[in-house]
Formats: sequence, C-alpha cells, structure tokens
Amino acid sequence: MKTFFKKIITHKYVLGLVKYVSVHKLISLIIGLGVMWSGYWGIGVLTDDGSETRYVLAAAERGTLTVSLTGSGQVSASDQVDVKTKVSGDVVYVGLKNGDAVKAGTLIAQLDARDALKTVRDAEANLESAKIALAKLKKPADDLSLIQAQNSFDQARENLEKSYDDGFNSVADAFLELPEVMQGLQDILYGTDLSAGQSNVAAYSDMVKNYNAVAPIYKTDAETKYISARNAYDKSFNAYKSASRFFGNETVKNLISDVYETTKLVAEAVKSADNLLSLVKDEMTERNLAAPVLLADHQALLSDYTGKTNAHLNSLLSAKDTIISSGRAVSEKTEALEKLKQGADELDLSSQELTVRQKENALKDAREKLADYYIRAPFEGTLAKLDTKKSDNVSAGSIAATIITSEKFAEISLNEIDIAKIKMGQKAALTFDAVDGLTLAGEVAEADIVGTVSQGVVTYNIKIGFNADDERIKPGMSVTAEITTNVKENVLMVPASAVKTQGRMRYVETINQAATGREGLAQTAPGVVLPAAPRRQPVEVGLSGETNIEIINGLNEGDKVVVRTIAPASVSAAPSAPSIFGSPTGGNRGGGGNIRIPR
Repeated sequence: MKTFFKKIITHKYVLGLVKYVSVHKLISLIIGLGVMWSGYWGIGVLTDDGSETRYVLAAAERGTLTVSLTGSGQVSASDQVDVKTKVSGDVVYVGLKNGDAVKAGTLIAQLDARDALKTVRDAEANLESAKIALAKLKKPADDLSLIQAQNSFDQARENLEKSYDDGFNSVADAFLELPEVMQGLQDILYGTDLSAGQSNVAAYSDMVKNYNAVAPIYKTDAETKYISARNAYDKSFNAYKSASRFFGNETVKNLISDVYETTKLVAEAVKSADNLLSLVKDEMTERNLAAPVLLADHQALLSDYTGKTNAHLNSLLSAKDTIISSGRAVSEKTEALEKLKQGADELDLSSQELTVRQKENALKDAREKLADYYIRAPFEGTLAKLDTKKSDNVSAGSIAATIITSEKFAEISLNEIDIAKIKMGQKAALTFDAVDGLTLAGEVAEADIVGTVSQGVVTYNIKIGFNADDERIKPGMSVTAEITTNVKENVLMVPASAVKTQGRMRYVETINQAATGREGLAQTAPGVVLPAAPRRQPVEVGLSGETNIEIINGLNEGDKVVVRTIAPASVSAAPSAPSIFGSPTGGNRGGGGNIRIPR
C-alpha cells in the first residue's frame, strides 16, 4: 500500500501539479475556492427539499396610477349628436350661431364660472402655502431662528426658577400667620374662659347638648380636626425652619406641597370649630336664651382665620401650578430648540409632502371642475341647432347645442355603477374584434341621463367619438372601450394583491428591509425564503386600480411587501434525471397509483 501511494505521489503529472501550485499560488487559491463554492452550491441544490415557506415580494413604488372601466357595444355613424351641459349656471357667453362649422374643442358657450374660478385660486394659494411649508422644513434653521429659540428656552428656565422662589415666598407668608391661627384656635377650644375648670369646647357642647344631640358629635369633630391640624402644623413648621431656598428645587417643591396640605387641615379645623359655635348660637337664639359674651368674639376670630387660611391656600396652589406649567414650558422649549438644531425629521417631511400632493390633487380637481363651465364641441361638424342664449339659466344635463357630423361613434352600454364614474371628455381606448391589433383613441361625447330598464336591469348608453378614423372600421362592428376614469401621478402604490383586510383594518405584510436584496422582488418566482416571518403593517389606502392600489399612509417608498405566500407543499423541487421507471427520481409527484415495472 505504501509503495502504491509512493508511486502516485512521484508520478510526473502529480509532481507537475505540485510545481504549478507552488509557482502560481494566487491562481491556485482562486481555483480551489471556486471548486469549494461549486461543491457547496451543488450540495445545497441536491438537498433542498422545498420544505420552507416562500414569499413573492414587491416594492412600494411611486408612479402613475390609472383607473379604468371596460364596456362593449357597436360602432355607429350618427348624423347628429346633442352637446349637453355638465354643470348648472347662467350663460354669460355664446360665440356661435346655427350653421357654423366647428372643430373638436371649439367653444360654443360659457357659463358663469366665478365660484369655480375662486375655488381654483384658493386651491392654487393652498398649494403654494403647502410648498412653502415644505421648503421651510427642508431649509436648515437660520441664526435668527436659533437665537430666538435659545432666548425662549432661557426665558422659560428663568420663569421656572422664579416660580420656585415665589413658591418659597408663599410658604414664608403662610408661616407668618399660621402660628397666630393655630394659637388662636387652641385658645378658643381649650381655654377656660367660659367655665372654670372646663375647656371652652366642652362648655359650648354642654350648653346645647340637651337641646340638640349632635352637639357632642360637633365637639368631637372639632377636637379631632384640631389635633390633626396641630400635628401637621408642627411637622411642617419644623421642616420650614430647617429649610432654605438654596436647598434645591425639588426640596422647595416638596415643602410647598407639604405646607399646602397642612394649611388645608388647618382650614378644616377652623371650619369644624365654627360649626360647633354656630350650632350653639342657633340653638340659644331659637330658645331666646342669652348667649355667652365670648361667643361673638370667638366667631369673629374664626371668620378672620378662615379668610387667612383660604388666602394662603390660593397662594400655595397657584405656586404649585406655576411650577408645573413652567416646568412643562422648559421641556417644550428644550425640545423645540433641539429639533430646530437637528432639522425636520423624516415623518414631518413625509407628512408635509403628502399635504403638497393632496393640494395638487385639489387644484387638479378644481381646474377640471372649471373646465365644465365651458361648453365645447366634442368633435368636428356643423352646429345644427343652438339651444341656449346669453342670460339663460341652464341645469346640468340640459341640451346646449346639436351638432351634425359624419364621424363614427362607439355606442357603449354600461351598468348603473359604472355610469356614475363617467364624465364628458374622458379618454378611451377602443379595440375591435374584426380588426386584430388595432387600437383607436376616443373621448366620451355623450351619456344618457335616464337609463333603460330591461328585465329589471338598468343600463345606460354612452357615445365615444373617435379621435382618428380607420377605413377598416364599419358601422355595426363590435367594439370594446377601456375608459380612463381617474389618473393620479406620483402616488405611492403596491400590487393590489398585497393589501389584505381584517374587519375594518387594511394591512400589508412587510419584511425586514435588511433581510432581502433585489432578488426578493416579485418577478423572481417562486419567491424567497425569509429569515423571519413577515409582520402586519396597517395602511391607509386611496385610489384602487386593476392591478395596483394607492398607499396614503403606512409605507415608505422602497418598502417590500408580500404579494403571495407559497406554502411548502406547493414548491416543486429541482428536476432530476429520469429513473429507469420513466419518472423523475426527485421533486413532488402528484396523485397516487401503482408503478408498473415492464417485464
């Protein structure tokens, strides 16, 4: 065995190969890598069993979206055609008379279009405003804007600092009067001015408890509220004495909140004491009993305390609210300054670009509406009858003129759904069964106002004038018309099959943009295998064509969406060489049955 391998190694071809590799190392390395890659690819192809779900993808792209409808009918050669108004209004101009020759587009009459002109002007102004706003977003902030934003931020921060100082001042003002209130309240309740050896609160209760059973309850409530207020007051007063306005904003903020709550408790204690004294006065007055002289003095003091505590409550609450609003202002100014420095983000730009497109569409619609106020000849011919004159008030759909012509027409029958989409002057492409490959352009010249009912089905006839004639076209021939009902330019669109519906939500399935390259587009059947499952992305849709649909919101240009999902069972494996039994040895085999082996 050793001798055998030795002969192989020392063979002249092997020695030559070794010598070549040693001399041409780079070329040999490239050849080696190529052989390894080919082997890896071949193994992948042979071992791919098609067991993974594949996705056919498409990219969201901008383009022109055309919506059309199709109808069929016959070619006719009409002697006359009625020209009808598209809108209502007063006739302000008539430029022709009976017998005049007209060409396609000749102005026959004009209606009062002042409102329509105003709509066009407004649409132009709105579009210009939207474009200016977009230009401002794209333009970097100038020095003046940055200075103004910085000044606004500095002012907001100064206002916040001042609000903390004002709040601390409100606390200081409160503790100038709260000690007097607390001491006075204590003297009123627990002094012994009314009865020796008995507190005033007990004496007041005893005076009327035989007349009103709630007197002891009022007494207990007054004592309880006073104790709560006293505890809170002592705690807050100690915190105030140890605090300083230089301790930090958070400390001052907490102190303001604490003193505000304490003042509320003091106000409640004053109110409870006043309730007891008011009860005593009412009961004794009702029974014509002489009230103690001190009762009026005590009530006057309590009234004064009520005014003081309420004033401090308002001041402290205002300080709290001012701090909150000033803090929010600082946050807003900070965000505004940073945003101005960084420039507009992509969402703002996309939103404003969408606004510009919407204004462009509005202007286009306004101009189309304005054109309806000008009654024009749809084709060449002779004005046989003029049915309108200056100052007439006409309604939409009324006959303005009758034109005699030798032009051919396509008379197309439409249902009640399609007729609602038809407007005069819409472009159409005409094809003919009898003339293969011929397509003629035309325009809608006339449409029925009232439909024809046959066996419960309503149909409407329209006439489409030919823009060009062909001698091969004869009256009575079958014709199919594809009428363009809407065209939108520069819209973001995806294949209609990519948009799905769940309840009221429209969505598409999107993928991680880094997961696929150009190989993931729809034309690369049978699809691609994704490293992660697609996710649902809600979208807002607009105009819908036969194959594509407009995306108003939810996607960006270049985003890839799933057009079709190919289940593992439907993906065929790569074909392999036929076996001796007459069928391929690899791939998916449909159906069942036995294999017959010829003998």
